[in-house]
Amino acid sequence: MFSAVRHQATLAQRGPIFVMVTNFPLAFGGTLAISIFLIVLSAAGQNHLSMVWRVCFGIGCIFPLSVFYFRIKMSTSYLYKKGAWFLYDFITFPNGVFSATILASIVPDSATNLRKNGEWQLLLGTIALPGVVVGALLCNRIGRRATMMLGFSGYLVFGLIIGCAFEKLSKIVPLFVVFYGLMMSTGNLGPGDMIGLLSSESYATAVRGTCYGLSAALGKVGAAVGTQCFKPIQANLGKKWTFIIAAICGVAGVLVTYFFIPHVTGEDLRIEDAKFEEYLLKNGWTGSLGATESAEDLKEDEIIELSGTPDKSSEKS
Repeated sequence: MFSAVRHQATLAQRGPIFVMVTNFPLAFGGTLAISIFLIVLSAAGQNHLSMVWRVCFGIGCIFPLSVFYFRIKMSTSYLYKKGAWFLYDFITFPNGVFSATILASIVPDSATNLRKNGEWQLLLGTIALPGVVVGALLCNRIGRRATMMLGFSGYLVFGLIIGCAFEKLSKIVPLFVVFYGLMMSTGNLGPGDMIGLLSSESYATAVRGTCYGLSAALGKVGAAVGTQCFKPIQANLGKKWTFIIAAICGVAGVLVTYFFIPHVTGEDLRIEDAKFEEYLLKNGWTGSLGATESAEDLKEDEIIELSGTPDKSSEKS
């Protein structure tokens, strides 16, 4: 019985845990990278930029390499043996890529003063970071789809505020950075947190790796197209239109999420597997899903079933 209770508790916390081990390191990594850059820049000076980028690059290699150690020590879970589970990076939005360019055009002398630009970028990243935690807290309470729609709505609200009042806000740099950071924070709260989580929970184990990969690939196409369109939009329509178009994309995101994203509640992933197998069998499929069960797997299944079955003698007493 304890095993069954623990299993249900794990299901309830799967969404927040997934977010905190995927999107949170991604969002925090940007802030950490800027902090390291500012420290190295202060130590080396702006006249030794070749040293700055080499040191930052070397420090940046340490964190990815450390993943290999933890992966070797990590045991392979039972569900992972049954099928592919590939976790890919979340979509990187063009506004994040060009945040330095935007700030350089707003903050006086920041285009030539790397330290000043870095400090404003650090503030921007810090404001955007809490959105990840809020999204992790909301994904179970209001649901994955509602959380994603809420995040896209933030693009609409803050994108319109910045875009429509761009001339006035650009003269008040702290206020501009706060609104810009809040827009990025809602992006982390909604699509940043939920895209990977929904993609991993919406597909059966047998096709999850392939379908997740296709979803991630489509996201990367969107990131590439958005990055290429950013400068032409800024040059031909003006800087404020980059935010207005972000607001329009927020509306499109809300509509796409509402009509096309399934309402996933974080249920046991094996339920989706059973539904998928039932669908295949009804349509004449006669194969087998996943790898053939080994004796170790069967023994593990038996232990789980026995631990979840109450003792009859204790019930009589």
